[in-house]
Amino acid sequence: MVYTTLQRSQKVLAASRQVHKISAQVQERSAAEETVTGSFASFIHGVRPEHLSEVVCHRSKRMILDSIGVGLLGSTTRVFDIALRYCQQLYASNAMSSVYGRKGLKLSPTLAAFANGVAVHSMDFDDTWHPATHPSGAVLPTLLAASQMLPPSSKPNGLDFLLAFNVGIEVQGRLMRFSTEAHNIPKRFHPPSLVGTLGSAAAAAKLLSLSGTQCAHALAIAASLAGAPMANAATQAKPLHVGNAARLGFEAALLAAQGMEASPLILDDLPGCSGFNAFYGDYQPKPLPLPANSHQFLLEKQDIAFKRFPAHLGMHWIADAALSVRNLLISYAGSFSPSLIRAILLRIPASKYINRPFPESEHQARHSFQFNACTALLDGEVGVYSFTDASIHRHELKELLAKVLVEHPEDNIANFDKMYGEVALILESGEVLTGRCDTFYGHWRKPLSRESLLKKFRSNASHVLPEDKVNTIITTVANMENLPDSSQLASSL
Repeated sequence: MVYTTLQRSQKVLAASRQVHKISAQVQERSAAEETVTGSFASFIHGVRPEHLSEVVCHRSKRMILDSIGVGLLGSTTRVFDIALRYCQQLYASNAMSSVYGRKGLKLSPTLAAFANGVAVHSMDFDDTWHPATHPSGAVLPTLLAASQMLPPSSKPNGLDFLLAFNVGIEVQGRLMRFSTEAHNIPKRFHPPSLVGTLGSAAAAAKLLSLSGTQCAHALAIAASLAGAPMANAATQAKPLHVGNAARLGFEAALLAAQGMEASPLILDDLPGCSGFNAFYGDYQPKPLPLPANSHQFLLEKQDIAFKRFPAHLGMHWIADAALSVRNLLISYAGSFSPSLIRAILLRIPASKYINRPFPESEHQARHSFQFNACTALLDGEVGVYSFTDASIHRHELKELLAKVLVEHPEDNIANFDKMYGEVALILESGEVLTGRCDTFYGHWRKPLSRESLLKKFRSNASHVLPEDKVNTIITTVANMENLPDSSQLASSL
């Protein structure tokens, strides 16, 4: 039914674009520029493929490939199975969109976006940006599902897909930069549930070719569907934040396409914190410039962080610091022996939800400075299998955890662009060995090489797909701008 309605909507929109007069377009644009919300809508509607630079295309294709690999691996988790069973129990006469790692299984487009969004964040292995959010997981599942939903006559090509993806990323980045509070590790709301929902709506609105007015309504509707508290971090519910962002943003765009209206000022600094400023107390929005001959996307100015193991981004600093001091201990004593260690001192930023002395579950372990430092010390690495029940409940690991002390230096800010990790081993001999990490490998200041990114993708995707399929996806994403039908990517998953 959605398929038929969208097909009809596409025809109506296409016809209206042909008959609109230039004067009406200018009038609509000038009116839109008077508000922040209108400027965002005009940007979404007006930005074109030629505004994408080589840098932006390169970085966004790396994000797409990494997110697909993480989603495929995530499709093997318990939380994904729970979400998928829920989706399958809902009646859907329009099952046409593919699901990560499930050959032949189709769901309705919005439920496919939800399930695939859950998969992407099920292990906290997805990309991270600054200000802090997980940008790809809220957008890519939406576009994969939408590309399969559209009728053959309206299938977006690969360049259209890339543009819509970058629109979704750009909207998230702009919204996060309107608040200094949003720059730090979150305390109240999980960012993907906020900005991700609007990013999904923006990306879907672009791919569905909505009018400028409809784009504004899509953002406003999405704002009514956004938000999730941080209390559910380190639980099975946290992946739902990304799944819901993908699904609900998509639904917001579909509702706007059907004619639903919402506040035309949702992104403006409204009195009484009655708009998007309800989420951030220091919200100071600015218009998003309309594209001219070129447009410099935020992704051109700042790269993305890709994780080497599936845990909260902050864990990557402390793991690398622990590996550094582990090597010092081996050089000092000839081998690593926990019996040589009297105490382990972690100097980390103050952030309650990632300060977990004795985690009991995989999701708690992914959000524990103590666990990741001790795992790196004990095993010489942190990887996918570090978070199994057998690894978490090892006696020797618990012995190390009991030796951990924590300090929060004033200069170690809970901010992914400024923080550091430091691990000091206080030995039984009285000597102190210290390892420190200011920028881990995979951070936007120290990006993964193509070889490292491909190695991660192959390792993740191979849990679900045969080698020939893995290679096909790599080639497809690398040549995305030349793909005649972007739904081919979704079908290959």
